[in-house]
Amino acid sequence: MTKIYCFSGTGNSLWSAKKIKEAIGGESEIINIGSEVSKSEIKIEADTVIFVFPSYAYGLPMAVHRFAKKAEIKAGYIAAFVTYGTSPRGTLGELSRILKKKYSGPSYFGRIPAVENYIAIFGPPSEKTLERRLAMQKEATEEAVRAVIEKRKNSVSTWSPFSSFVSALFSLGVKVFYNFYRVSGDCNGCEICAKICPVSAITMKDGRPVFSGKCEHCQACINLCPVRAILFGRIKASMPTYHHPEISSSDLVR
Repeated sequence: MTKIYCFSGTGNSLWSAKKIKEAIGGESEIINIGSEVSKSEIKIEADTVIFVFPSYAYGLPMAVHRFAKKAEIKAGYIAAFVTYGTSPRGTLGELSRILKKKYSGPSYFGRIPAVENYIAIFGPPSEKTLERRLAMQKEATEEAVRAVIEKRKNSVSTWSPFSSFVSALFSLGVKVFYNFYRVSGDCNGCEICAKICPVSAITMKDGRPVFSGKCEHCQACINLCPVRAILFGRIKASMPTYHHPEISSSDLVR
């Protein structure tokens, strides 16, 4: 049995998780970390456990961090893959530090470059960048599959003070960022944002989304709103958005 635990906002990590699942075959399932992390106990038992998640400001998304710390893991093999736009820096090291306290078996840590989805800072990708990064993700995901099938082992440095500092600052920001989301008059109350939020941070009130402190700032709501009614920071309704072209909002419904 293979269990693939995935956290995904705009579909990059989910796309790689789905491709890994398809390629390794056998009895396997993809499980949303965002839904699992709210459980009082997390017990994982499988022959192989695979984690696929994005890097947020050189660190783990807060939900992934909490999930990894809470989980009790009994597995014969663990593989972890981080998807990233700019750089993952110490993200894998952060996970490795957590896992070392509860798991001593063989493990592998890999990187999967993907399209940068944080348009609030970096803006939307150009067509050339989009094509190049999607090709890089495909190649790296195929390599991830080979690593899992061959049960490769490696280790990563757990010492990255700069990454820890940047990640900590971002985590502090995330605790208040939800207050700065704006909803324009174009909102049609379709509820897609609430349905795809990986941590159920959005509820609907009077036909409009309301954001809560559970928000991970994954940008799924902004990037997949069909009428571009959700705004944040420099993002305007006229600005192109991004989600993995082979992942739709229905794929992300939790």
